[in-house]
Amino acid sequence: MTREFLGEFEELVLTMVAALREDAYGAAIADEIQSRLNREVNLSAVHVTLYRLEDKGYVKSSLGGATQERGGRRKRIFTVTSAGMATLKAMRAARVDLWNLVPQLKLIVG
Repeated sequence: MTREFLGEFEELVLTMVAALREDAYGAAIADEIQSRLNREVNLSAVHVTLYRLEDKGYVKSSLGGATQERGGRRKRIFTVTSAGMATLKAMRAARVDLWNLVPQLKLIVG
């Protein structure tokens, strides 16, 4: 079985979908990445990434209710699948293993 690897931005978006739960839609994901990481994010890039993650089976989507503030348009809400969560956990474990290889350095205040 081949393992699908995620790019850094895919990992960020997938992590935000998991964190935002029922509020995980394109604009909210972009806003969270911008506010939490102080990183400029293009909304189109978030949408393309969400659809790519959906094609890979890591997220699924459904249409939420229409709201007046959105002019009657419905939001596409994304949720993490079990495959997506397993991938996130595997990536986290791999990162922790790698960070454990870095020697603990004492901060020298001078």
